[in-house]
Amino acid sequence: MSKLLLATTMAQAVAMGNPIRARTRDQMMTFDQRTVDSSGIFLVGELERLDQTMHEPLASVTWTRDIDLRSDVSIADETSSFTNSTFAAAGGQSGSGKAWVGKNTDAIQGIALDIGKTAAPLTLWAMQIGYTLPELESALKVGRPVDAQKHAGLTLKYNMDVDEQVYIGDAQLGLEGLVNSSKVGATNVNTSWATATPQQIVDDVNLILNNAWIASGFAVCPDKLLLPPVQFGWLTTRVVSDAGNISILEYLKINNLCMSVNGKPLDIQPSKWLVGRGVGGKDRMVTYTQSENRVRFPLVPLQRTPLEYRDLRQLTTYFGRLGAVEWVYPETAYYADGL
Repeated sequence: MSKLLLATTMAQAVAMGNPIRARTRDQMMTFDQRTVDSSGIFLVGELERLDQTMHEPLASVTWTRDIDLRSDVSIADETSSFTNSTFAAAGGQSGSGKAWVGKNTDAIQGIALDIGKTAAPLTLWAMQIGYTLPELESALKVGRPVDAQKHAGLTLKYNMDVDEQVYIGDAQLGLEGLVNSSKVGATNVNTSWATATPQQIVDDVNLILNNAWIASGFAVCPDKLLLPPVQFGWLTTRVVSDAGNISILEYLKINNLCMSVNGKPLDIQPSKWLVGRGVGGKDRMVTYTQSENRVRFPLVPLQRTPLEYRDLRQLTTYFGRLGAVEWVYPETAYYADGL
């Protein structure tokens, strides 16, 4: 077959809807890259050394590090909810606000209780893995098991979806996350950290720690701080003084309000989800208390259906449920923009 005729045939095949397989007029079949790569079989020259190591896509997820899970939800649940109680108590007859009573009193004040419920959907997540028996046998023969690779891809996809759901929620479902909740207070830093002095950076961190402490009625001081990766890198490479004895990051961990109130160093971690997340597209930092009683994420772990044989295919479906970040006490957290 001439090159011109082959090119015309391939062009017609593409115009017919980008088929996976195209046929030539001399009864020989050609396969495009998608068909060949799905089985992991490649042409290897005599002087070519093929590295048999499977190199998966580069990706990083940190949701398991930054939030605690609510583990009491099940696959049967469609909504997760929690309650917040509010108390009210009137003072005694003395007018001082305290519940004083006399020994002959016949009127005693009581406690008023209001219980509010907050609910969010538990959305079903599912993805299917499938491969044909010839495809599986071919992949096993060359030492590249397609079933294990597809499972690794599904696991990566699942973790990336959970990661996004935890940090920023889902706009289409109207759900917010850990770093963009409208329930959490926000402020601005005094100076951009690109030009700020070490003392100004320490002041900005103590500013949001103090704001969260005040918002909670001085009941809880946050113990965790998330920073954009660039600003986190600045803290690790810049020193506190010309003496160069310690980085700003190490200095900041122990010289802050958290250390003074909680008696332990501030946990400082980088997060890619904070880049451009603030007002006006500015970078944001987040401080909060990592505790299931303060903020948590409802998650139903992945389950799978039994392996199904359908003609030459083997199919199985993995499924679970993802909720929305539950801010049980949003006043214990705070945002700061303009980094």
